[in-house]
Amino acid sequence: MRTEALFDKIDLHLIRVLHTVLTERSVSRAAIRLGMYQPAVSASLKRLRELAGDPLLVRSGSGMVPTDAALRMIEPSASILRAAEVMFADARGFDPQTGMNTFRIAASDYLDPLFLPQLVSQIKTLAPLCQIEIHPLSADSDYRAHLAQGRVDVVIGNWLKPPDDLHMGRLFGDEVVSLVAKDHPAVRRGWDVGTWLASEHIAPTPTHPGARGIIDDLLDGMGHARNITARCPHFGLIPAMVASSLLVLTTGRQYCERFTDRLPVTVLPCPVEFPRMMYFQLWHERTHASSSAKWLRDRVKSVAAALRK
Repeated sequence: MRTEALFDKIDLHLIRVLHTVLTERSVSRAAIRLGMYQPAVSASLKRLRELAGDPLLVRSGSGMVPTDAALRMIEPSASILRAAEVMFADARGFDPQTGMNTFRIAASDYLDPLFLPQLVSQIKTLAPLCQIEIHPLSADSDYRAHLAQGRVDVVIGNWLKPPDDLHMGRLFGDEVVSLVAKDHPAVRRGWDVGTWLASEHIAPTPTHPGARGIIDDLLDGMGHARNITARCPHFGLIPAMVASSLLVLTTGRQYCERFTDRLPVTVLPCPVEFPRMMYFQLWHERTHASSSAKWLRDRVKSVAAALRK
């Protein structure tokens, strides 16, 4: 089939069905998500199979799996749908009351335990028809590539020096402190640099082998190393671990103070003099002028400012 003839047989709705069926790996689940009747989705899948010359979705045990050819179609189909969404939404301008955009946010959970819940609440209140996807900043998070490819719209976190190839908006700076249980010996005795370094510290699990967090990078530059005896990938669980142990969590004051009223923990100053932790939102040039992306960045900024107060 000539390329021109093939192109004439493809429309945006067919691409949407293709992406939904392949990601859901189920015609029935895809029908529910698309708001279509299952026979209509099956008919679209039949057309797609004819166009591709490939079964696309095949049975495996009790479920269905995409073929190799179908797996190669997932990202291009997602890219086409995102481009169409931006093209038409921004041509009209973004109206939060009627917009049906999907906002994709990559964020670490050590910013503030209230940040993401309040951001989601504000978006859903002001833009009730929009969808939200929260993505973690994890070991396999190449956030530069994800921003460039449109997999995420904004990345939120803290960096000693943010990358200069992305747009950046500063959210706030925060004092570095330590969180300990109320009965920790340091609460009564205090500590100096030596006793703080020798204490049992808990830190986030490294994002990749050999990686260190900001605190340990700074300590290394000072010629120090702390005694890390526990690591956890779930930052939100660490304060509860601190509350029932001799572990020490060192991070921003704003994060630590959210737990002092609900857990038997207290905040102590660090005997090591750290610079303030700086929190930013980052975005790519591809969404810099987008009206919906600007609206999202304004929501991020307003929630961060409200929490800081």
